[in-house]
Parts: sequence; structure tokens; C-alpha cells
Amino acid sequence: MAKTALITGASQGIGKATVLELAKHGYDIVLVAREPERLETVAAEVRSLGQKAIVLPTDVRDSMQVEQMVKSAIAQTGQIDVLVNNAAIYYMGPVEDASLEDWHTIIDTNLWGYIHTIHALLPYFLQRKAGTIVNVVSIGGLDPIPYQVPYTTSKHALTGLTKSLRSELEPKGIHVCGIYPSFIRTELYERALFRGEDAKNRFEFMYKAFHSPVLETPEFVAKTLRNAIEHRKKDVLVGTANFWTAMFHVVPSVMKPIVRRVFGMKDSQRNLAQ
Repeated sequence: MAKTALITGASQGIGKATVLELAKHGYDIVLVAREPERLETVAAEVRSLGQKAIVLPTDVRDSMQVEQMVKSAIAQTGQIDVLVNNAAIYYMGPVEDASLEDWHTIIDTNLWGYIHTIHALLPYFLQRKAGTIVNVVSIGGLDPIPYQVPYTTSKHALTGLTKSLRSELEPKGIHVCGIYPSFIRTELYERALFRGEDAKNRFEFMYKAFHSPVLETPEFVAKTLRNAIEHRKKDVLVGTANFWTAMFHVVPSVMKPIVRRVFGMKDSQRNLAQ
């Protein structure tokens, strides 16, 4: 019997790449995101690989929707073996320009979205005394990245969630893994929140950056993620994330000004001029 993975944020980027990577290696897939049309397109690719694909459009910010989605997923598949939490929204801009609504949008998706799926699926895993939870976090969950404060807040919370979950659930047969990519060549900017007087320039900057051939691909992250599942790895820094987080810890006095200058744009230039 094929194993089944439930993947959130499955319609594009790292989520889509993970769907296809696991399907290529014999997994049936439950695809979760808000846009049914995009999900169906990815599901068709899964089926072309000879694996089952179930599409369950869900807003992970809504706990009731998530509860119903998990019940439906178990009913239709008979068994969920792996949960991959991946849905996320990015923020870039001065922290003072983030409204409370912006904060809720980021935290409700990036943190509560993960909590909702874990809360809904955990009793099932505990009953089976088996299961894998993979949280796609970010280098932003390890390092102090300015001008992304709501985003990095959510990601630091996910780091704590992942590590403490593992500490408690490992003796109960449940594997918990954290995946920490750096910037990846995805469409994360599509639903990102850009704020401040430089909002348009920030979007253009990130659009160009996310299309750079220098950045690692979602497929590379997906392969790393699959390897982490198969070998029951705990915390995995993906590719160049190893370099950047090492630099943050070894020479923070060098890294912090550089990162402030890159992401601060006019704001950091104004501060330097004062």
C-alpha cells in the first residue's frame, strides 16, 4: 500500500515541487491550498505519475475548515503517513508600516495554519503511534532578518514549535522535522505584503531576486525534504542556508548592516545619512 502525504500550500513553489517529488517516489498525495484550479492542475501531474491525488481546497487559517479537511482526507485515503506544512505569506517593509491586519495575516497563515493542521491530525498519529510532521520553516526562523519582522516572527515561532514538538513526540513514534531554506526561486512574492514608501520598489527587487538563476530551486528543496523524511532527519538547513546562518553567527557585526542595507532600501539609506 502506498504511503500518503498531506501537503499544504501545494499549488505552487516548494509545495508543488514536494507534491511531485513525493509522487515520483510512490506517495499518494492530498493537495491542500486555497485555489482549486491550481490544485487540480498539480493533481493531474500526480495522476500522470500513476499516483492518487485528492484535492481539498482549504484556508488553513480557518480551524474548522482544517478539521473537516483532515477528516475528509483520512476518509478518502484510509491513511495519512506524512504531513508537510508549507503554506506561507511573506512580508517586506519597515515594521512600523505593518498594520495589525498585516500581522494577523502573516501569523494566522504561517503559524496558526501549521498549528491547525497539526492539531487536527495529531490524535490520528498518536493513535497509530506513527507519522511524520514536516514543517517548512525558513532561514528567517534562525536569524534576525530586518524589514521582514512579521514574517521572521512567525518563522521563529515555527522553529520553537518544531523543536518542542519533536522533544515530546519522538518517544511516541512520531517523527518531527524542520526544513530551513534560504531564498528560493518561487512565486512567494505573488501574495506577499510589501509595505512602506518603497513598496513598489520592494516588489520589483524581490521579483528580480526570486527569478535569479543564483537561487536554489523548489525542486532542490523538495528533494532535501524527501531525504529528510526517508532518513528521519531532524533539522535540515537547505543548501546556501548553511552558509548564511553560519555568517550570521560567526560575524553578526558584518552581516547585520549588510542585510539592513539590502532590505531597508530608502529607509536604511536615510538612517545612514543621519
